[in-house]
Amino acid sequence: MTKLAHSDILETIKMVDDQHLDVRTITMGISLLDCFSDDIDTVCRRIYDKITSKAANLVQVGEDIELEFGIPIVNKRISVTPISLLANPFTPADCVKLAQALDRAAKSTGVNFLGGFSALVHKGYTKGDQALIEAIPEALACTDLVCGSVNIGTTKAGMNMDAIRQMGEVVKTLADRTADRAGFGCAKLVIFCNAPEDNPFMAGAFHGIGEPETVINVGVSGPGVVKYALEKIKGADFGVVAETIKKTAFKVTRMGQLVAQEASRRLNTQFGIVDLSLAPTPAVGDSVATILEEMGLECCGTHGTTAALALLNDAVKKGGVMASSYVGGLSGAFIPVSEDAGMIAAAASGVLTLDKLEAMTCVCSVGLDMIVVPGDTPASTISAIIADEAAIGMINQKTTAVRIIPAPGKKVGDMVEFGGLLGSGPVQPVHSESSEEFVLRGGRIPAPIHSLRN
Repeated sequence: MTKLAHSDILETIKMVDDQHLDVRTITMGISLLDCFSDDIDTVCRRIYDKITSKAANLVQVGEDIELEFGIPIVNKRISVTPISLLANPFTPADCVKLAQALDRAAKSTGVNFLGGFSALVHKGYTKGDQALIEAIPEALACTDLVCGSVNIGTTKAGMNMDAIRQMGEVVKTLADRTADRAGFGCAKLVIFCNAPEDNPFMAGAFHGIGEPETVINVGVSGPGVVKYALEKIKGADFGVVAETIKKTAFKVTRMGQLVAQEASRRLNTQFGIVDLSLAPTPAVGDSVATILEEMGLECCGTHGTTAALALLNDAVKKGGVMASSYVGGLSGAFIPVSEDAGMIAAAASGVLTLDKLEAMTCVCSVGLDMIVVPGDTPASTISAIIADEAAIGMINQKTTAVRIIPAPGKKVGDMVEFGGLLGSGPVQPVHSESSEEFVLRGGRIPAPIHSLRN
């Protein structure tokens, strides 16, 4: 066993106590493929029984590790097989019943969220895909813990513009169905291009068909730790900045690997991946935006922000892969506006715009995340925003995603409160010029030439 130096122990304690270091989530992936039946009540029963059996001890194990190791584990979550794979015999109303079975199972196990009310439609729809997507507004509105996602494009397949058009309409309908909560249902829905199968973070987590029967994936976060490290090298050149971030990411990932392996052992479940993603929270000192500002930017969103984010994202990945042989998920830097105190301030001041955020997603881990827009934003505009973001992912062979909330009754400049880790989001403007004719063309945008790599 490696002997820990006294200074290493003290450093880790300081990271936890003062710099917001935590394990953001332990997520158990569970395959539901053996729950199939053409009888809806049978499927619901099998889903509930399997989840509550496999994840019966997940929360307790997480809490035990937290106490024994002194490392905060903020969330315990479950991801499941994309439910559309079980939905071919069923109607949208039946799919709502599947979501309710998932919700009951999640509540029974005590987890924070359950992801996987999902469909993969990058080349087209099955009957199950169609039924599930039509059910999303009702399913996510009537459940508390269920999260959904739809993958509408890949680098190899191109982009399904029919699905993109439909998802704009789904987002609008879901916002209206949860208008009493400022459109909160949309915070539980992600539209992906190049969705990863082992992502432990919500709302986009699902258990891919290439994954084992059950698996433990861990998401680690530490924006505050990175900012603290950079505060000690003020004025240093970017080579030193990159090296400092790499070393810090290495330490954070090692902690995540330790927790993941221990959780897997205690749950008698395969260890999957560590996802080192700098996932911020609304707490002061736990912000990705302030890391970028520590590099010398007066405000996140000003000129230079994309370059600073590119350096950060790359250095985090390089440090993480040296600390674990199994780094996966998204791994990099997240920029969810409502969940990051620095980005909330930058967006509210008008410096961090939707267009700038889109540019930043070219170089970070995911996409336009937790963006609040006016409630009267047309569905076609939301679809066009999704298409733009998907195009970045498709062309650059990376994961991109959109989690957007058209807050009913809200206008530019209003602040929408979601609470908890979801924080609060300033309503940001969108372009008023129409994209409807573009969106209504439909069909598929072909895959880029560089996707042909065989």
